[in-house]
Amino acid sequence: MEQMLGFIANVGFPIVLSVYLLVRIEGKLDDLTRSIQELARAVAGGN
Repeated sequence: MEQMLGFIANVGFPIVLSVYLLVRIEGKLDDLTRSIQELARAVAGGN
């Protein structure tokens, strides 16, 4: 049982942290993509 808890502590935390960071980065990438598209329209004379 102690080995299982140690495994969860050693592997579970990095997995949870990685998922959290990926979710946060995804939102920022969506915002960046939208901004680039708006910039492209502005440069092309759309707005």
